[in-house]
Amino acid sequence: MRWIWIDKFVDFQSGKSASAIKNVSLAEEHLHDHFPGFPVMPECLMVEAMAQTAGILVGEAGKFKEKVILAKVNKAQFFKYVRPGDQIRLDAEILSIAPEAASTSGRISCEGETVAEINLMFSHLDNNISGRKFPEENFVFTEMFEWLLRDYAASQNIAEQS
Repeated sequence: MRWIWIDKFVDFQSGKSASAIKNVSLAEEHLHDHFPGFPVMPECLMVEAMAQTAGILVGEAGKFKEKVILAKVNKAQFFKYVRPGDQIRLDAEILSIAPEAASTSGRISCEGETVAEINLMFSHLDNNISGRKFPEENFVFTEMFEWLLRDYAASQNIAEQS
């Protein structure tokens, strides 16, 4: 099972920036225990949502030819809780990109207020671990992640036709 922590892209500028949203729902089982009586979205899952948003941005910049994996969390600073019923926006920007790695800056907001600032480093797996052989297929960017981008592109085409 692969957990997708973003619901859809609302903006995508190839090689530059991406914005995604996630609707937080009490139907998400992890919220039932975190914390009983005061459910909040765990901060580690917000880091993962940012990693997915920024990782897809980095992967798309290389036409998904590389296996892009999260290598380091440079910064993860949280300012407020995210509760069921909230919709968060994840804004990611590429700071630098090279054949071996990429650096991103991210901001999570809810109703215009900053929830978190998260800066991440990604490794291009095939270019960094010499001598190690990985499967030819891109096991990082599965069909579900690619569907998120196709859905965004389709929504843009519909908007342009209107």
